[in-house]
Amino acid sequence: MTDLARYQDPLTIQRVLHTASTIAIVGLSNNELRASYFVGYYLKRHGYRVIPVNPRETEILGQKCYASLLDVPEPVDIVNVFRAPDALPGIAREAVAIHAGALWCQFGVINEEGARIAEDGGVTVIMDRCLKVEHARYVGRMHWLGFNTQRITSVRAGLQ
Repeated sequence: MTDLARYQDPLTIQRVLHTASTIAIVGLSNNELRASYFVGYYLKRHGYRVIPVNPRETEILGQKCYASLLDVPEPVDIVNVFRAPDALPGIAREAVAIHAGALWCQFGVINEEGARIAEDGGVTVIMDRCLKVEHARYVGRMHWLGFNTQRITSVRAGLQ
């Protein structure tokens, strides 16, 4: 069993979030109801360059879609993974090949071999964490429903 705590260090998460500008989302869906779409939309709205990686699409969120990380023509700070855990070793190899800064595996995307491949290649690994949730937590934009209300209070609206 993977010791997940080593891949969920708050300081590492904050460093990755605050130094990144370009995020390639592997498995980004064009379906607005999918979590990957919502995360991609959120990240784009918060100033990140989002690069979709999905061989079945040509464009997502108004951005050209690439079949694999190896096809992305620019540097990538974070590879965000929305794929089944067994796909992670191959994705980790591609992340190392393109010199990505971090491999960020969403909730449930846990694969020890993939983490080892990335780390051995000098890529920081964050595993079993949601990029949107962690961004909201550390940038201070988390509301109890997950929306930014632009209001700082411990009391919900209408309960004052």
